[in-house]
Amino acid sequence: MTVWLYGVVLAVACAAAVLLVVDLIRDRAAQDSHFITLAVLDLILLGQLVGGAVALARTERDVEGAVFVSYLVTVFLIPVVGAFFSLAERSRVGTTILLLAVATVAGLELRLWDIWAGRHV
Repeated sequence: MTVWLYGVVLAVACAAAVLLVVDLIRDRAAQDSHFITLAVLDLILLGQLVGGAVALARTERDVEGAVFVSYLVTVFLIPVVGAFFSLAERSRVGTTILLLAVATVAGLELRLWDIWAGRHV
């Protein structure tokens, strides 16, 4: 895993969170711009999934492979599931669901970095 990809994921997640918080304050339902932002985030996460699997295959680190790959797959699926539930609830609650999905991605990214570093907490 590379530091710059990790930073890009966190930066896009933070930008999406700011966009969602602004629209929550404005009392707006989920917009197309939110779903486009989540799609961009998910494409980056797909790259991270592929790159992480390749990095895991080439590394000599003490990394729990099954846990690492399961986190990669889960963090990739979170925006998709969040978008699905947000589309099912086309109100302000849908925007909140998207915000929770983005926050979950950021939290899982932090844990994913700990797993990659070999910290077994």
